[in-house]
Amino acid sequence: MSTISLGADTGMTRVYNFSAGPAALPETVLERARSELLDYAGTGMSVMEMSHRSKAFIDIAARAEADLRRLLGVPDDYAVLFLQGGASAQFAAVPLNLSAAGDTVAYVNTGAWSKKAIAEAKRYATVSVVASSEASGFGHVPPQAEWQMPAAAAYLHVTPNETIGGVAFDFIPEVGDVPLVADYSSSILAGPLDVSRFGVIYAGAQKNIGPAGLTLVIVRKDLLGRARDITPSMLDWQVAAEAGSMYNTPPTYGWYLAGLVFNWLDELGGLAAMAEINQRKAQTLYHAIDASNFYSSPVTQANRSQMNVPFLLADPALDKAFLAAAEERGLTNLGGHRSVGGMRASLYNAVSQEAVDALVAFMGDFEREHG
Repeated sequence: MSTISLGADTGMTRVYNFSAGPAALPETVLERARSELLDYAGTGMSVMEMSHRSKAFIDIAARAEADLRRLLGVPDDYAVLFLQGGASAQFAAVPLNLSAAGDTVAYVNTGAWSKKAIAEAKRYATVSVVASSEASGFGHVPPQAEWQMPAAAAYLHVTPNETIGGVAFDFIPEVGDVPLVADYSSSILAGPLDVSRFGVIYAGAQKNIGPAGLTLVIVRKDLLGRARDITPSMLDWQVAAEAGSMYNTPPTYGWYLAGLVFNWLDELGGLAAMAEINQRKAQTLYHAIDASNFYSSPVTQANRSQMNVPFLLADPALDKAFLAAAEERGLTNLGGHRSVGGMRASLYNAVSQEAVDALVAFMGDFEREHG
Protein backbone atom coordinates (compact mmCIF):
# COMPACT_ATOMS: atom_id res chain seq x y z
CA MET A 1 0.00 0.00 0.00
CA SER A 2 1.34 3.45 -0.93
CA THR A 3 2.21 5.69 2.00
CA ILE A 4 3.50 9.20 2.52
CA SER A 5 4.68 10.89 5.69
CA LEU A 6 2.00 13.18 7.07
CA GLY A 7 3.84 14.19 10.19
CA ALA A 8 5.59 12.41 13.06
CA ASP A 9 3.91 9.21 14.25
CA THR A 10 0.67 9.81 12.35
CA GLY A 11 0.66 6.32 10.89
CA MET A 12 -1.43 7.70 8.02
CA THR A 13 -1.75 5.35 5.04
CA ARG A 14 -2.86 6.30 1.54
CA VAL A 15 -4.94 3.87 -0.50
CA TYR A 16 -4.90 3.13 -4.20
CA ASN A 17 -7.72 5.39 -5.36
CA PHE A 18 -9.53 4.39 -8.58
CA SER A 19 -12.32 6.95 -8.15
CA ALA A 20 -13.97 8.35 -11.27
CA GLY A 21 -13.99 11.78 -9.65
CA PRO A 22 -13.13 13.58 -7.56
CA ALA A 23 -10.05 11.59 -8.39
CA ALA A 24 -6.54 10.94 -7.14
CA LEU A 25 -4.11 13.85 -7.17
CA PRO A 26 -0.32 13.48 -7.51
CA GLU A 27 1.22 12.99 -4.09
CA THR A 28 4.01 15.47 -4.86
CA VAL A 29 1.33 18.09 -5.59
CA LEU A 30 -0.41 17.36 -2.30
CA GLU A 31 2.89 17.52 -0.43
CA ARG A 32 3.77 20.88 -1.96
CA ALA A 33 0.31 22.26 -1.24
CA ARG A 34 0.67 21.08 2.35
CA SER A 35 4.04 22.83 2.68
CA GLU A 36 2.53 26.07 1.38
CA LEU A 37 -0.82 25.79 3.14
CA LEU A 38 -0.21 28.27 5.97
CA ASP A 39 2.26 30.58 4.28
CA TYR A 40 2.38 30.84 0.48
CA ALA A 41 5.67 32.26 -0.83
CA GLY A 42 6.28 34.41 2.23
CA THR A 43 2.91 36.17 2.10
CA GLY A 44 2.04 34.99 5.60
CA MET A 45 -1.27 33.55 4.43
CA SER A 46 -2.73 30.60 2.58
CA VAL A 47 -3.77 30.86 -1.05
CA MET A 48 -7.28 30.16 0.29
CA GLU A 49 -7.10 33.40 2.24
CA MET A 50 -5.63 35.82 -0.27
CA SER A 51 -7.51 38.23 -2.50
CA HIS A 52 -7.93 37.09 -6.08
CA ARG A 53 -6.93 40.66 -7.02
CA SER A 54 -3.64 40.48 -5.14
CA LYS A 55 -0.34 40.37 -7.01
CA ALA A 56 0.45 36.99 -5.47
CA PHE A 57 -2.69 35.38 -6.85
CA ILE A 58 -2.54 37.17 -10.20
CA ASP A 59 0.92 35.64 -10.59
CA ILE A 60 -0.44 32.17 -9.67
CA ALA A 61 -3.25 32.50 -12.22
CA ALA A 62 -1.03 33.80 -15.00
CA ARG A 63 1.57 31.09 -14.48
CA ALA A 64 -1.10 28.36 -14.48
CA GLU A 65 -2.56 29.61 -17.76
CA ALA A 66 0.86 29.91 -19.37
CA ASP A 67 1.80 26.38 -18.26
CA LEU A 68 -1.46 24.95 -19.58
CA ARG A 69 -1.04 26.73 -22.91
CA ARG A 70 2.45 25.28 -23.25
CA LEU A 71 1.39 21.76 -22.26
CA LEU A 72 -1.51 21.62 -24.72
CA GLY A 73 0.01 23.88 -27.36
CA VAL A 74 -3.00 26.19 -27.18
CA PRO A 75 -2.85 28.64 -30.13
CA ASP A 76 -2.85 32.36 -29.42
CA ASP A 77 -6.26 32.79 -31.03
CA TYR A 78 -7.90 30.78 -28.24
CA ALA A 79 -9.05 32.10 -24.86
CA VAL A 80 -8.40 29.96 -21.79
CA LEU A 81 -11.00 30.33 -19.05
CA PHE A 82 -10.93 29.05 -15.46
CA LEU A 83 -14.57 28.94 -14.38
CA GLN A 84 -17.03 27.42 -11.92
CA GLY A 85 -20.15 25.28 -12.24
CA GLY A 86 -18.56 22.10 -13.53
CA ALA A 87 -18.93 20.69 -17.02
CA SER A 88 -22.67 20.49 -16.37
CA ALA A 89 -22.94 24.30 -16.43
CA GLN A 90 -21.27 24.21 -19.84
CA PHE A 91 -24.05 21.95 -21.13
CA ALA A 92 -26.15 25.13 -21.07
CA ALA A 93 -23.34 27.57 -21.85
CA VAL A 94 -22.55 25.85 -25.17
CA PRO A 95 -25.92 26.41 -26.87
CA LEU A 96 -26.33 29.83 -25.25
CA ASN A 97 -22.97 31.02 -26.58
CA LEU A 98 -22.95 29.32 -29.97
CA SER A 99 -26.54 29.25 -31.24
CA ALA A 100 -29.47 31.56 -31.78
CA ALA A 101 -33.08 30.75 -30.92
CA GLY A 102 -34.41 28.35 -33.53
CA ASP A 103 -31.00 27.09 -34.62
CA THR A 104 -30.25 23.42 -35.06
CA VAL A 105 -27.34 22.01 -33.07
CA ALA A 106 -25.77 18.59 -33.63
CA TYR A 107 -24.81 16.01 -30.98
CA VAL A 108 -23.30 12.53 -31.01
CA ASN A 109 -24.77 10.34 -28.26
CA THR A 110 -22.20 7.89 -26.88
CA GLY A 111 -23.23 7.62 -23.23
CA ALA A 112 -24.65 9.10 -20.07
CA TRP A 113 -22.85 12.44 -20.26
CA SER A 114 -23.74 12.92 -23.92
CA LYS A 115 -27.38 12.35 -22.96
CA LYS A 116 -27.19 14.98 -20.21
CA ALA A 117 -25.66 17.49 -22.61
CA ILE A 118 -28.36 16.75 -25.18
CA ALA A 119 -31.16 17.15 -22.64
CA GLU A 120 -29.83 20.55 -21.57
CA ALA A 121 -29.33 21.75 -25.16
CA LYS A 122 -32.97 20.95 -25.96
CA ARG A 123 -33.97 23.80 -23.64
CA TYR A 124 -32.37 26.31 -26.01
CA ALA A 125 -32.20 24.84 -29.53
CA THR A 126 -33.41 22.16 -31.90
CA VAL A 127 -31.14 19.19 -31.27
CA SER A 128 -30.21 16.81 -34.07
CA VAL A 129 -28.70 13.58 -32.71
CA VAL A 130 -26.54 12.72 -35.70
CA ALA A 131 -25.43 9.34 -34.33
CA SER A 132 -26.11 7.22 -31.26
CA SER A 133 -24.87 3.94 -29.84
CA GLU A 134 -27.62 3.76 -27.21
CA ALA A 135 -29.45 0.91 -28.93
CA SER A 136 -26.37 -1.30 -28.51
CA GLY A 137 -25.81 -0.30 -24.89
CA PHE A 138 -23.19 2.38 -25.55
CA GLY A 139 -20.46 -0.15 -26.22
CA HIS A 140 -18.85 1.70 -29.13
CA VAL A 141 -18.54 5.02 -30.99
CA PRO A 142 -20.52 5.13 -34.25
CA PRO A 143 -18.13 5.59 -37.22
CA GLN A 144 -18.38 9.05 -38.72
CA ALA A 145 -19.38 7.57 -42.07
CA GLU A 146 -22.69 6.61 -40.43
CA TRP A 147 -23.46 10.05 -39.02
CA GLN A 148 -26.37 12.02 -40.44
CA MET A 149 -25.48 15.67 -40.15
CA PRO A 150 -28.24 18.25 -40.68
CA ALA A 151 -28.00 20.64 -43.61
CA ALA A 152 -27.01 23.43 -41.22
CA ALA A 153 -25.80 23.16 -37.65
CA ALA A 154 -24.55 25.87 -35.31
CA TYR A 155 -22.03 23.38 -33.89
CA LEU A 156 -21.33 19.68 -33.39
CA HIS A 157 -20.88 18.40 -29.83
CA VAL A 158 -19.05 15.20 -28.85
CA THR A 159 -17.95 13.57 -25.61
CA PRO A 160 -14.56 12.04 -26.50
CA ASN A 161 -14.43 9.94 -23.33
CA GLU A 162 -17.54 8.72 -21.52
CA THR A 163 -16.63 8.36 -17.84
CA ILE A 164 -19.44 5.98 -16.92
CA GLY A 165 -19.36 3.65 -19.90
CA GLY A 166 -15.62 3.74 -20.55
CA VAL A 167 -16.15 4.48 -24.25
CA ALA A 168 -13.63 6.69 -26.05
CA PHE A 169 -13.42 8.18 -29.53
CA ASP A 170 -10.52 6.81 -31.55
CA PHE A 171 -10.70 9.75 -33.98
CA ILE A 172 -11.33 13.50 -34.07
CA PRO A 173 -14.37 14.23 -36.25
CA GLU A 174 -13.95 16.12 -39.50
CA VAL A 175 -16.58 18.85 -39.47
CA GLY A 176 -15.48 21.46 -41.99
CA ASP A 177 -16.56 24.95 -40.94
CA VAL A 178 -18.95 23.74 -38.23
CA PRO A 179 -17.44 24.50 -34.78
CA LEU A 180 -16.51 21.24 -33.04
CA VAL A 181 -17.29 21.28 -29.31
CA ALA A 182 -15.93 18.61 -26.98
CA ASP A 183 -16.49 17.69 -23.34
CA TYR A 184 -13.01 16.47 -22.39
CA SER A 185 -13.72 16.24 -18.66
CA SER A 186 -12.33 12.74 -18.18
CA SER A 187 -9.48 12.67 -20.69
CA ILE A 188 -8.01 16.19 -20.84
CA LEU A 189 -4.22 16.23 -20.30
CA ALA A 190 -4.00 12.44 -20.68
CA GLY A 191 -1.90 12.97 -23.81
CA PRO A 192 -1.22 15.44 -26.63
CA LEU A 193 -4.26 17.06 -28.25
CA ASP A 194 -4.55 19.22 -31.36
CA VAL A 195 -6.59 22.07 -29.90
CA SER A 196 -6.80 23.78 -33.30
CA ARG A 197 -9.21 21.05 -34.47
CA PHE A 198 -11.84 22.31 -32.01
CA GLY A 199 -13.95 25.40 -31.60
CA VAL A 200 -14.47 24.75 -27.89
CA ILE A 201 -13.01 22.31 -25.39
CA TYR A 202 -14.38 22.19 -21.85
CA ALA A 203 -13.60 20.01 -18.86
CA GLY A 204 -14.45 19.66 -15.22
CA ALA A 205 -11.24 19.68 -13.20
CA GLN A 206 -11.81 16.76 -10.86
CA LYS A 207 -10.29 14.04 -13.07
CA ASN A 208 -6.91 15.15 -14.45
CA ILE A 209 -6.68 18.87 -13.64
CA GLY A 210 -7.25 19.37 -9.92
CA PRO A 211 -9.98 19.36 -7.27
CA ALA A 212 -13.69 19.66 -7.90
CA GLY A 213 -15.01 23.21 -8.22
CA LEU A 214 -12.93 24.37 -11.17
CA THR A 215 -13.89 24.13 -14.84
CA LEU A 216 -11.62 24.71 -17.82
CA VAL A 217 -12.94 26.19 -21.08
CA ILE A 218 -10.74 26.69 -24.15
CA VAL A 219 -12.60 28.63 -26.84
CA ARG A 220 -11.52 30.00 -30.21
CA LYS A 221 -11.75 33.77 -29.94
CA ASP A 222 -13.85 34.25 -33.07
CA LEU A 223 -16.61 32.31 -31.29
CA LEU A 224 -16.76 34.85 -28.45
CA GLY A 225 -19.35 37.61 -28.46
CA ARG A 226 -22.14 35.44 -29.88
CA ALA A 227 -24.04 34.77 -26.65
CA ARG A 228 -27.78 35.33 -26.64
CA ASP A 229 -29.18 38.27 -24.71
CA ILE A 230 -30.75 35.88 -22.20
CA THR A 231 -27.39 34.30 -21.35
CA PRO A 232 -26.52 34.78 -17.68
CA SER A 233 -23.31 36.76 -17.29
CA MET A 234 -21.74 33.83 -15.45
CA LEU A 235 -22.22 31.63 -18.53
CA ASP A 236 -21.10 34.20 -21.13
CA TRP A 237 -17.63 33.24 -22.33
CA GLN A 238 -16.86 36.75 -23.58
CA VAL A 239 -17.65 38.22 -20.16
CA ALA A 240 -15.28 35.69 -18.59
CA ALA A 241 -12.56 36.31 -21.16
CA GLU A 242 -12.70 40.08 -20.80
CA ALA A 243 -12.50 39.73 -17.01
CA GLY A 244 -9.57 37.31 -17.09
CA SER A 245 -11.85 34.63 -15.57
CA MET A 246 -12.44 36.96 -12.62
CA TYR A 247 -15.87 38.42 -13.33
CA ASN A 248 -16.59 37.23 -9.80
CA THR A 249 -14.35 35.59 -7.21
CA PRO A 250 -12.92 32.51 -8.95
CA PRO A 251 -12.20 29.15 -7.26
CA THR A 252 -8.78 30.39 -6.20
CA TYR A 253 -7.46 27.33 -4.40
CA GLY A 254 -8.55 24.98 -7.17
CA TRP A 255 -6.84 27.26 -9.71
CA TYR A 256 -3.66 27.18 -7.64
CA LEU A 257 -3.74 23.38 -7.33
CA ALA A 258 -4.34 23.05 -11.07
CA GLY A 259 -1.21 25.08 -11.61
CA LEU A 260 0.74 22.64 -9.42
CA VAL A 261 -0.62 19.75 -11.50
CA PHE A 262 0.48 21.48 -14.71
CA ASN A 263 3.95 21.89 -13.21
CA TRP A 264 3.98 18.19 -12.24
CA LEU A 265 3.14 17.23 -15.82
CA ASP A 266 5.98 19.41 -17.08
CA GLU A 267 8.40 17.66 -14.74
CA LEU A 268 7.22 14.26 -16.04
CA GLY A 269 8.15 15.30 -19.56
CA GLY A 270 4.88 16.76 -20.81
CA LEU A 271 1.83 15.17 -22.35
CA ALA A 272 3.70 12.84 -24.70
CA ALA A 273 5.39 11.22 -21.70
CA MET A 274 2.07 11.15 -19.83
CA ALA A 275 0.42 9.41 -22.79
CA GLU A 276 3.02 6.62 -22.70
CA ILE A 277 2.49 6.11 -18.98
CA ASN A 278 -1.29 6.00 -19.43
CA GLN A 279 -1.03 3.55 -22.31
CA ARG A 280 1.05 1.16 -20.22
CA LYS A 281 -1.38 1.34 -17.32
CA ALA A 282 -4.41 0.68 -19.51
CA GLN A 283 -2.71 -2.15 -21.40
CA THR A 284 -1.82 -3.82 -18.10
CA LEU A 285 -5.42 -3.85 -16.93
CA TYR A 286 -7.06 -4.70 -20.26
CA HIS A 287 -4.60 -7.56 -20.76
CA ALA A 288 -5.62 -9.02 -17.39
CA ILE A 289 -9.30 -8.71 -18.30
CA ASP A 290 -8.91 -10.22 -21.77
CA ALA A 291 -6.73 -13.10 -20.55
CA SER A 292 -9.44 -14.21 -18.14
CA ASN A 293 -12.78 -15.97 -18.48
CA PHE A 294 -13.73 -14.56 -15.09
CA TYR A 295 -13.63 -10.88 -16.14
CA SER A 296 -14.89 -9.20 -19.30
CA SER A 297 -15.05 -5.76 -20.90
CA PRO A 298 -18.38 -4.42 -22.25
CA VAL A 299 -16.67 -2.03 -24.70
CA THR A 300 -15.57 -2.65 -28.28
CA GLN A 301 -11.79 -2.89 -28.32
CA ALA A 302 -11.26 0.08 -30.67
CA ASN A 303 -13.21 2.35 -28.34
CA ARG A 304 -11.89 1.28 -24.95
CA SER A 305 -11.03 4.21 -22.74
CA GLN A 306 -7.58 4.48 -21.19
CA MET A 307 -9.00 6.62 -18.41
CA ASN A 308 -12.08 4.67 -17.31
CA VAL A 309 -12.02 0.88 -17.50
CA PRO A 310 -15.36 -0.83 -16.78
CA PHE A 311 -15.33 -4.59 -16.35
CA LEU A 312 -17.75 -7.31 -15.36
CA LEU A 313 -17.43 -10.43 -13.24
CA ALA A 314 -18.72 -13.66 -14.76
CA ASP A 315 -21.03 -14.01 -11.75
CA PRO A 316 -22.56 -10.66 -10.68
CA ALA A 317 -23.45 -12.26 -7.34
CA LEU A 318 -19.75 -11.93 -6.47
CA ASP A 319 -19.65 -8.15 -7.01
CA LYS A 320 -20.08 -7.23 -3.35
CA ALA A 321 -17.47 -9.75 -2.25
CA PHE A 322 -15.05 -8.42 -4.86
CA LEU A 323 -15.45 -4.83 -3.69
CA ALA A 324 -15.16 -5.75 -0.01
CA ALA A 325 -12.00 -7.78 -0.60
CA ALA A 326 -10.55 -5.00 -2.75
CA GLU A 327 -11.13 -2.48 0.03
CA GLU A 328 -9.26 -4.75 2.44
CA ARG A 329 -6.29 -4.63 0.06
CA GLY A 330 -6.40 -0.82 -0.11
CA LEU A 331 -7.98 -0.77 -3.59
CA THR A 332 -10.82 1.74 -3.36
CA ASN A 333 -13.67 3.16 -5.46
CA LEU A 334 -13.88 0.24 -7.87
CA GLY A 335 -17.67 -0.02 -8.01
CA GLY A 336 -19.26 0.76 -11.36
CA HIS A 337 -21.60 3.71 -11.66
CA ARG A 338 -24.98 3.03 -10.07
CA SER A 339 -26.65 3.27 -13.50
CA VAL A 340 -24.66 0.38 -15.01
CA GLY A 341 -23.26 -1.67 -12.12
CA GLY A 342 -20.24 -3.91 -12.45
CA MET A 343 -16.77 -2.58 -11.77
CA ARG A 344 -14.85 0.46 -12.99
CA ALA A 345 -11.23 1.41 -12.47
CA SER A 346 -10.43 4.99 -13.36
CA LEU A 347 -6.77 5.31 -14.36
CA TYR A 348 -6.32 9.06 -14.41
CA ASN A 349 -2.89 10.64 -14.63
CA ALA A 350 -2.19 10.52 -10.90
CA VAL A 351 -2.99 6.80 -10.62
CA SER A 352 0.36 5.01 -10.66
CA GLN A 353 1.49 1.89 -12.48
CA GLU A 354 2.05 0.45 -9.01
CA ALA A 355 -1.65 0.90 -8.26
CA VAL A 356 -2.65 -0.86 -11.48
CA ASP A 357 -0.23 -3.72 -10.80
CA ALA A 358 -1.73 -4.10 -7.33
CA LEU A 359 -5.24 -4.22 -8.80
CA VAL A 360 -4.27 -6.85 -11.38
CA ALA A 361 -2.60 -8.97 -8.70
CA PHE A 362 -5.74 -8.78 -6.57
CA MET A 363 -7.96 -9.68 -9.53
CA GLY A 364 -5.86 -12.78 -10.11
CA ASP A 365 -6.09 -13.78 -6.46
CA PHE A 366 -9.85 -13.23 -6.39
CA GLU A 367 -10.35 -15.29 -9.55
CA ARG A 368 -8.31 -18.17 -8.17
CA GLU A 369 -10.41 -18.14 -5.01
CA HIS A 370 -13.84 -17.74 -6.61
CA GLY A 371 -13.46 -18.75 -10.23
